[in-house]
Amino acid sequence: MGLAIFTLLTLAALFNIRKYPNMAETQWQLIAFSLLAILLYLIPASLVSAELATGWPQSGGVYIWVKEAFGQRWGFVAVWLQWFQMTIGFVAALTFIAATFAYAFIPSVADNKFYQFIISVIIWWGMTFLNFRGLKTYARISWSFLVIGMLIPAAMLILGGIQYISQGNPIQFTLHPTLQDLVPDFANINSIVLLLTFVFIFIGIEMTAAHAGEVRNVKRNYPLAILIVGAIMAVVSIAGSLIVALLVPAGDLNILTGIMQAFEVICTGYPWLVPLVALLIVLGSIGEASTWILGPVRGLASTASDGNLPPILQKTNTEGIPVNLMILQGVFFTFWVGVYAILPGGVNSSYWILLALTTIVYIVMYFFMYAAAIKLRYNCPGVHRSFVIPGGKAGIWLVAGGGFVAMIFLFILALIPPSQIAFTQLPTVHYVLFMFGGLLAVVAVPLIIYHLRKPGWRPPEPETP
Repeated sequence: MGLAIFTLLTLAALFNIRKYPNMAETQWQLIAFSLLAILLYLIPASLVSAELATGWPQSGGVYIWVKEAFGQRWGFVAVWLQWFQMTIGFVAALTFIAATFAYAFIPSVADNKFYQFIISVIIWWGMTFLNFRGLKTYARISWSFLVIGMLIPAAMLILGGIQYISQGNPIQFTLHPTLQDLVPDFANINSIVLLLTFVFIFIGIEMTAAHAGEVRNVKRNYPLAILIVGAIMAVVSIAGSLIVALLVPAGDLNILTGIMQAFEVICTGYPWLVPLVALLIVLGSIGEASTWILGPVRGLASTASDGNLPPILQKTNTEGIPVNLMILQGVFFTFWVGVYAILPGGVNSSYWILLALTTIVYIVMYFFMYAAAIKLRYNCPGVHRSFVIPGGKAGIWLVAGGGFVAMIFLFILALIPPSQIAFTQLPTVHYVLFMFGGLLAVVAVPLIIYHLRKPGWRPPEPETP
């Protein structure tokens, strides 16, 4: 594929608008946070995954890369983490869908956790069973819903917000920021924890590296596509988040419904537009959920060829979909959305807790990926890589080593409650214990499965004709 197609594919995989209210919490500082997220995460993660994907292009992605570097056990742990974080992380996506859907009919229930739980479970299981029909259905849903429900509402938000502000309507802070407004207070670590939100805008870029082997002139087009996608997402995310911050009072801003709060202001004279926009955003978010419901689980399913999964989890239907793994995935998701529903505190604090746990789990996977890239450059120098991080061994240490250090920093941030969100009913020590306890449980499961595996779990080799 050429540069344009790969750029669009990457953009479709990463683009979403549900994080705008989180980003809006930082007001003008969101520009600096966006640039930091690109520097600390997007650049090293995309370059490292491109080198690994073009050197080891077999199906399995991070499982293959880490297995080649550190052995099958740790490859299985890495791909498990990549998959499992999604069962936690998409609690945020589905509760966002539920809250936004409420705006189309009964806005008063948008913040009700029981309502969010019911709607989230219904949508997740509905999309799971729909994806049993195969990749054609999956692709059709994902692309059409994303275009209709993400790009159009984002354009409406930005253009409508600009028109509202240009008419001289009241806004929440000045359009002429000072240097102090633009620069985060790095001396206060609690105030920069929301950097995690900006990183999460781009997270998952290693998934698109699986297509690197199919990109024409990959040495030029892959990094250029990532640069273009990063620039587009940064500009659109900054513009959209600033509109939300300018229109919605900080004290009233809701992490889940902040987008709709902004649209209520924009559509003051046209209230009938609010439920229509809500339905469009719901469609787009369902398309995004559909992409992730099937994507990571197929990476985990690829480990079955090495006997890492019990036979019951290796079952596929006639479309090649790992049905039992997807059912297990749904069970895990239902558990985590239940945890969200019973966590003490309001929607904002519960939402953030699970977002931080998702980030911690994903960061550990990136530890494996960055370390694998460095080790494979030494252990397998003869393996042809269509894309190679320039600069020899110094280059791989600068990019992958720098990415590893950045992940340590982000890991520490995830253990700290942000000052912008109230955690009145959850002491800091309980917050940290929840993060570590959740991470240890998630890491322990694949290690236990690997320890208990039996020779009979390995599927028979296909017969040669």
